[in-house]
Amino acid sequence: MLMETEHLYYQANAEALAQAGVKLSLEDFCRISLRQGESVLALAGGCDGAELRRVRDDIYYRLLGEESRVIPGVRETLERLHGRLPMAIVTSCRRENFLQMHRGSGLLDYFDFILTREDYGASKPDPEPYLTACVRAGLDPGRCLAIEDSERGVTSAVRAGLAVAAIPGHLNQGGDFGAARWLLEGIRGLPALLGLDRDP
Repeated sequence: MLMETEHLYYQANAEALAQAGVKLSLEDFCRISLRQGESVLALAGGCDGAELRRVRDDIYYRLLGEESRVIPGVRETLERLHGRLPMAIVTSCRRENFLQMHRGSGLLDYFDFILTREDYGASKPDPEPYLTACVRAGLDPGRCLAIEDSERGVTSAVRAGLAVAAIPGHLNQGGDFGAARWLLEGIRGLPALLGLDRDP
């Protein structure tokens, strides 16, 4: 949602699977990983899953350091919202990868706290990540808004009782975002949705 990384995750999985003799199509990646929240490495069948995951993770970590970029409009939007309402990040990324992609982003200080994959049990589309965040923030889920770019993220937030504004990422275009209350074309539309598009 903040960084352009989905294409890098696809590339890392595709390169790892290629070493196992499996060709990963973008369509299969979007369906299995982004929509279902499952690992595409299972496509390698009987291969050593742990070794394949290590190869994929090494490639992804390298790519995050070299090529991750802040999505256009994110920084200006966070500057407008910062200090006017509590904000947190609830991500499915492992902490190591999350910190790698944000090493030079300058975005993390805008948020009150961050939950990565290590901070909860079941991942999205399970509601646990968002329920954990609401407990941490001391807020009722019904008073919170989730900003999501994936179907499984929308499902997770809705199941937890949050309202959801969906901003589909590039690889999620054409997905089913019907469970979201709002569908925005880009992050720059968020302040107006929140009634915070004018200076305080």
